[in-house]
Amino acid sequence: MGEDSHSWTAAPAAAERARSVLAAAWSCSVTAEGTREELVGAHTVGEDGRVAVEVPEDSALLAAAICAPRGEPSAVLEFADVAPVPVRNRIRARLWLAGWFAVEGERLVFTPTRVVLRQPSGSVVVDLDEFAAALPDPLTTAEARLLTHLADCHADAVERLTRLVDSDSLHGAVRVQPLAVDRHGLTLRIERARAHGDVRLAFHAPADDVAQLTERMHILLGQASAASCPRALQRQRTDGDG
Repeated sequence: MGEDSHSWTAAPAAAERARSVLAAAWSCSVTAEGTREELVGAHTVGEDGRVAVEVPEDSALLAAAICAPRGEPSAVLEFADVAPVPVRNRIRARLWLAGWFAVEGERLVFTPTRVVLRQPSGSVVVDLDEFAAALPDPLTTAEARLLTHLADCHADAVERLTRLVDSDSLHGAVRVQPLAVDRHGLTLRIERARAHGDVRLAFHAPADDVAQLTERMHILLGQASAASCPRALQRQRTDGDG
């Protein structure tokens, strides 16, 4: 069967977003038995969302895992989703996994019993079965490279895309940067002198790889080229250029 066009939305579901944060994170904070450790490049994620952690033999986490009753929540893992492009408030989301560690060979394997995703829109408890079954967004591992390239080399394209944004959202804008991209759309960060806001440009259909993303972006840019330049940015450009 072909892809059901009704099976996707203009934004990722909470479970998919949580798995994307987990897949992209290079580091995490682990709190267990009153100790807190920062781990960098030490974890891997299984297909079911369980997290395997490599720890040294003298790690307090190892001792805590050995002493804790098996299956009882005894640790919390925290992951931060950081925007790859420099903007204010670069933390786009935080993910907390509460659960327990088990010793498997020379590593610890963490099984979550509670998953909480916090985004600017609020916090949500993610269903465990949905979390285990969800897949990360297919653009997750390429997102940082794609966004930094867009910001560094195609600022004109980013400005053109603001033609698709409601003029009220652009009032007082001093800078617009690409904040996030996933298979469902592109999010722009609109910075003002003392505040900021985010707007989302949804794709007409989900993009499952970089080639499809390129096609979706070209369609958005075509729509933007056909739109009139926002008055807010026209005034800003005129004022700024003197």
